[in-house]
Amino acid sequence: MAGTEKFVFAFEDLYGEKPNEVVSVMAKHMVLSSFANAPKHDASKKLTIDGVESSNGGRYQVQVFPTRYRPESLFLRIHEDETLRHTFVLVPDPGRVLHVNFPPYAELGDDLKRVLKDSTVEGNEDKKGEALFDALKDLRAAGLLNLYAKMKATIFEGGLDAFSFVTSLRRVRGERFFANVKKDFRDAVKNGQHTHLFDEADDSQHEPPPGYKRANSFKTQDGHGNLQVTFFRKEDELEFIADVDIDGSKGLEHAFDVISHTITGKDSHPYDIHAILLKAQEIDTGYKLVV
Repeated sequence: MAGTEKFVFAFEDLYGEKPNEVVSVMAKHMVLSSFANAPKHDASKKLTIDGVESSNGGRYQVQVFPTRYRPESLFLRIHEDETLRHTFVLVPDPGRVLHVNFPPYAELGDDLKRVLKDSTVEGNEDKKGEALFDALKDLRAAGLLNLYAKMKATIFEGGLDAFSFVTSLRRVRGERFFANVKKDFRDAVKNGQHTHLFDEADDSQHEPPPGYKRANSFKTQDGHGNLQVTFFRKEDELEFIADVDIDGSKGLEHAFDVISHTITGKDSHPYDIHAILLKAQEIDTGYKLVV
């Protein structure tokens, strides 16, 4: 028999604000026939579900189906006379993002502006600095800012961050960039294995450009949202370029309970990486998604 148990659910977006969104919520007991359904709930308000059954383990599967955000599913266990509170962080569906609020070029980090000024990026060879940053919007700029923020947060012994070794960009995509890097970057990353910052990773899926050969790949030891740096060495010279990306595989499921079958494609979408960095690792990428 149901007692005084209840669920109280709140909803917020990635930035801790109440979303202008409608959600449908279902809560089903994993043993008993106890079931609750709240269709078309205003996600800016809390949702209370009374008459929850705590007997037979009190374990429920709760599913949230928004309209402009990714659906989520998790298991909750409620005890006798408990009011169980949970806040769902809604992750934008990349296909429903209307626009991205990027920081003005003048507010970018000095090191990032320097790299943009010194870069010759494939497809935008005639653009430098602010013109290049504007040309990369939206997906490539989002990917660049994701990688910049993650590399700035990856600190080696001695205080240098990973981005400080980047000298210029060669190619920028939504999920990765290819860059010219200082020759001591590879040693810094390789030595990062001794401090448990990096592990060696598989580089078989990373093809070297003409005139270069593989020189190992390394990945940070995060639970998800790992920074991976794959090095290529110029043949017969001590000169390196790096393929840098963030591994978002299963990151959303682990960090937000997003239903996995909604995520498709080989590469992680930069907006999903933004969510992982912001909420799971507390790394601010400097831009906001508007759905």
